[in-house]
Amino acid sequence: MRFSHIGICVSDLDASLRFYRDGLGFREVSRLDVSGAAAERLLELAPLALHAVWLERDGTRIELLHYAKPGHAGPAELAAMNRLGLTHLSLRVEDLDAALAELGGAGGRVLEATRVEVAETRSRAAFVTDPDGTRVELVELPER
Repeated sequence: MRFSHIGICVSDLDASLRFYRDGLGFREVSRLDVSGAAAERLLELAPLALHAVWLERDGTRIELLHYAKPGHAGPAELAAMNRLGLTHLSLRVEDLDAALAELGGAGGRVLEATRVEVAETRSRAAFVTDPDGTRVELVELPER
């Protein structure tokens, strides 16, 4: 077995592309429109009309999933870090302040209260969320 990708359900594909591709620097790899009985069975959703976009950065792939049918479920909300399941994505950045400013302009929400600085490791970190509330941790850490 080997790692394939991480799937992220999004409510607005264009807004999420601005955040992940334009803001975080993921490169678009491919797109696919998905429908039909096999996909409905696999995803346990019917009727199904799915628009998927694969993005890649630093060897990691994410798949943005936009469900035109049946639509997305649940609210776009900030989940607690101790909620079961995937809690966040994490990326290293060269300049935390610049990255936070750029992501704020790309539709992300900077969680200012999470901003920390650790003197011993000369590192800084903070969380932002994508347009749907998925947490992304940004870590500025000197090369070792």
